[in-house]
Amino acid sequence: MHMPNDIVRYYISFKGRVQGVGFRWRAQTIAHDLGLTGWVRNEYDGSVVMELQGPIVKIYQLIDTLEGDRWIRIEEKYMREIPVEPHETQFRVTG
Repeated sequence: MHMPNDIVRYYISFKGRVQGVGFRWRAQTIAHDLGLTGWVRNEYDGSVVMELQGPIVKIYQLIDTLEGDRWIRIEEKYMREIPVEPHETQFRVTG
């Protein structure tokens, strides 16, 4: 069990109305504001995947903000914890 400020990393896949609605730009802006690192990209199947690293409470804050966006409609979300990348310093859009 993690404490709220433990640094963790998650792989997250989103399905729904997540491409063509500013999802990646919004995720990058929120991640920057929250001090999270990682990346986000569009997939060919219409989904968006990302890896997020930082305190678990801030990761969930980013997800909650995306879910509340009026243009984005997340219908499915899959999350899996993965190893932390200790030397990562930024969040970026990769594709």
